[in-house]
Amino acid sequence: MRLSEYVLLAASSLFVIVNPLAAVPAFITMTPNDTPEQRIRMARLACWLMAGILLAFAIAGQWIFKILGITMPAFQLAASIVLLLVALDMLRAQRSRLQQTHEETEAGAEKTDIAVTPLAVPMLAGPGAISTAILLQNQARDLPQHVALYGCILGVSFASYLILRVSARGARWLSPIVMNIAIRIMGLLLAAVAIQFMVNAVKILRADMSVPLTP
Repeated sequence: MRLSEYVLLAASSLFVIVNPLAAVPAFITMTPNDTPEQRIRMARLACWLMAGILLAFAIAGQWIFKILGITMPAFQLAASIVLLLVALDMLRAQRSRLQQTHEETEAGAEKTDIAVTPLAVPMLAGPGAISTAILLQNQARDLPQHVALYGCILGVSFASYLILRVSARGARWLSPIVMNIAIRIMGLLLAAVAIQFMVNAVKILRADMSVPLTP
């Protein structure tokens, strides 16, 4: 895979699974009494935390697998199922419970600061985003692609911050119809990414099974 293709895959996959647009209504709901400046501060901290978490798992994910005895094909299959579940919820224009539950939204509305939880984790850097970062790290074949992945994580975090910053003064600009259409399109793309990860895992497993055992 060429560098340009890898950057496009990494940036689109991360943005779709983080899905900051879908986080906007909950962000506004959980901060009804906060000023726009306070909301912006929370959004900035949450996006910094999201970037740090995704970078940490992208770098250390494979070491964690070695310690736990998890093979990459097994993780790819598990992660593809998680991503597919999120994608199916997005196709129905729903916020996946893997990213945010109703209970977390209610608890967030009672907190004075939602930046760390539930905004950063699990709304932005949830299981799906963490799994995607690890899978993309595994697909990187050389140093430029690894650097590109880290740049994409920072870029998606910055884009998420800009979206939340704009929404901090109210989400009147956000048309529910347009948002639902955008979420459904991103859900379709995410489903395709999930299936591709699953196909890649099956190919690796078939190749491993076809290798004859040495006596």
